[in-house]
Amino acid sequence: MMNIKFIVQTSSFRVHGLPMAQQLQLEVVTPERRVLSESVDAVTAPGLGGELGILPGHTPLISQLQTGVLSYTTGGKTLQLHVSGGFIEVKDDHVSVLAEIAERPEEIDAARARLAREHVEKQLTAWIGTEEDFEQARAKLERSMVRLQLAGASRG
Repeated sequence: MMNIKFIVQTSSFRVHGLPMAQQLQLEVVTPERRVLSESVDAVTAPGLGGELGILPGHTPLISQLQTGVLSYTTGGKTLQLHVSGGFIEVKDDHVSVLAEIAERPEEIDAARARLAREHVEKQLTAWIGTEEDFEQARAKLERSMVRLQLAGASRG
């Protein structure tokens, strides 16, 4: 009979004798600016194949971003950003988000997002353009809806 012994260490996990990080370093950048750079406990991002949940020690990955909400938790508090387009890379407890658009909820103009949504909805109801134009309009609609979701959450 084989004896198996498990050792649980509560202060930190160890892999190959090295301590694993207890936090992730999250960087969110756009072509125009650095939106965020801080240590966080967890990240949830809208990846191409669905939502990505990332904790310290996550396997390296690269994924395309979809339009949606990027959430991150730090000190028991969950914060959110609107992200659209670009990529996310996870490596060695660093999460790098290179997004076409990234906005904090307080940066979102809800009235402008509402007007954009209404305008695109009208365009889509009587569509006569190309498939490529349709996809661009659909992406604009998706962005305006996420902006409205975050703007409403930050004020409520």
